[in-house]
Amino acid sequence: MRSFSACVLLSLAVAVYCAPQPEITLQDENLAESYLKKFFNLTEEKGPTSRRGINPVTKKLSEMQRFFGLQITGTLDADTVAMMKKPRCGVPDGNLARFSTFGRDLKWERNSLTYRIENYTPDMSRSEVDGSIEKALQVWAKVTPLRFTRIYSGTADIMISFGRQAHGDYYPFDGRDGTLAHAFAPSSGIGGDAHFDEDETFTFRSNSGYVLFMVAAHEFGHSLGLSHSDDPGALMYPTYTYRNPETFVLPKDDVNGIQSLYGQYQSSCPNPDKDPSVVVPLPPSTPDACDSTMVLDAVTTLRGEMFFFKDSFFWRSLPNSRTPQQSLITSFWPTAPVNIDAAFESRHSDKIYFFKGRRVWAFSGYTPKRGYPKKLTTFGLPRSVRKIDAALNDVQSGKILLFSGDYYYSYDEARRAMDQGYPKRVDQTFFGLNSKVTAAFQYRSFTYIYSGPYMFEYDLRSGRLYRVLRNAYFLRCTNF
Repeated sequence: MRSFSACVLLSLAVAVYCAPQPEITLQDENLAESYLKKFFNLTEEKGPTSRRGINPVTKKLSEMQRFFGLQITGTLDADTVAMMKKPRCGVPDGNLARFSTFGRDLKWERNSLTYRIENYTPDMSRSEVDGSIEKALQVWAKVTPLRFTRIYSGTADIMISFGRQAHGDYYPFDGRDGTLAHAFAPSSGIGGDAHFDEDETFTFRSNSGYVLFMVAAHEFGHSLGLSHSDDPGALMYPTYTYRNPETFVLPKDDVNGIQSLYGQYQSSCPNPDKDPSVVVPLPPSTPDACDSTMVLDAVTTLRGEMFFFKDSFFWRSLPNSRTPQQSLITSFWPTAPVNIDAAFESRHSDKIYFFKGRRVWAFSGYTPKRGYPKKLTTFGLPRSVRKIDAALNDVQSGKILLFSGDYYYSYDEARRAMDQGYPKRVDQTFFGLNSKVTAAFQYRSFTYIYSGPYMFEYDLRSGRLYRVLRNAYFLRCTNF
């Protein structure tokens, strides 16, 4: 497709004059062409479309950027290339919605379905594969009337197999990483079947490979009639993210999607709400940046970008980007905790620190540092401090301010010791702040202290309070 490179290069030429961009290589252009063809139905459009000045590449790049919550430029930039390189499902995208279905009544007309495991990956024991597959199917059975029965011969509704490259379905795999698996919507023949790329390394629960349970649970969503969701917290989001199989709960977006096809699970228990032995976790929802009541868990900078944390998610905001990108914490830091208490970036050591409970984690960019997590006493905090509510790096003094309850501490990174005279009361230094600090960071010489849904803007040198803003101010929410 000769026209692709020329179109991208033309778009890039414009982008270069607008803002400095990392170099886009010919390999990146070839990747983009293949990606847009495979997942966004890019075709060589000629004739009337071209005469109207609508570039098919620009159109598909914009469509892809909109789907993944990237800045919509219609050009091939570094963030778009990075998203294209993420391991993912082989089923195409394109529906710009939260949960979505394949449509055309592509669902099973009965609730009792069969499955068969045709072969096994050598990466795992047979019992681990069996357990992962069964657990993945139960993810969907728990919230619907669907029931799954395993058979060992003949043709099942959902045939499960591992294969490499061309494996008999006209949709060849691409080798290591890239496409991990694919599945087919409910129908006769190959419909419902799920195939896994044997060139990948599948694991039972370790994040050193791809957790088979997570990949399979996603693919079985397709087997039951769901297409991809643009909700980054959804199981049906196209890209792979490590999540702990032991604590995984199907997100609300996926529950809404599957129940739109098959209805809700009806318990046979006469009154399950009064059975104290039954604990049903609520499906997690993806936080909304424009929720006026939202209380952020932590805010920090990292190498020129701003990061805003809430539950299992964070928003990443680049200085020149109009739209912050939302992702799961574990998609960038697989070994990091979620629902963190505080975070800060150390310019002294080029690390980012996460606090949760009595422990602290450290990463160099996105790489975990050896020896962590450590206890809070690493920072010279007394043992009586059970958690840190907020943390910030005061760039001018080089001190790390750690907030806990009504007090805050000052840690000297150069001396690796707590400063004398601390803790101090928060309201003695931060005028007008009479409630608990929930997050803090510095940006362009101003200090921002979050308390509940509000953010207080201070000049730390003078102690002057300039403004009180909603906490979505830097999230560029149009409602504020």
